[in-house]
Amino acid sequence: MSTALEPRKSTDSKPSLPPSSGRGRGGPRSVPGARPEYDDEQLADRLGIKITSWDPDRLVGTMPVKANRQSYGLLHTGASAALASTLGGMAAAMRAGPDRMALGLELSCINHRTVYEGLITAVCTAVHAGNNVATYEILVTDSRNRRICTARFTCVLRDRTTDDPSTM
Repeated sequence: MSTALEPRKSTDSKPSLPPSSGRGRGGPRSVPGARPEYDDEQLADRLGIKITSWDPDRLVGTMPVKANRQSYGLLHTGASAALASTLGGMAAAMRAGPDRMALGLELSCINHRTVYEGLITAVCTAVHAGNNVATYEILVTDSRNRRICTARFTCVLRDRTTDDPSTM
């Protein structure tokens, strides 16, 4: 049985894990066991999500409001959920290590206020980091540091049995 990766401490300006595809930010290849053939198909790229601090116990990322709006011009609440899921999933995958995988089990989001412009920041911290289940709280704030969303994301951590997770 493999052991989880040791947490990698970092500053907000430099990722501890290597960036993917030379794009200057951590991406799927930065997550142990990620499949590189899907590197150019990531939702995080389409939403403009950038990871600014890598640590399985505290992951930080940003996302622009621009291009992530609903029809009234507000940040789409689904974009906040995707940001939370992205950070929680990456933190869980780092904890799982290259011989295991993190599979999303549950996502719960409470949206507190609206955002019309700027950059939002999400801070993902471990609530429970067990061998089989990892739960994270993700706090999303606006550029004025006002809370706009509180999310909780839980992943199940499983051993890899095949290269294709769709067969699990």
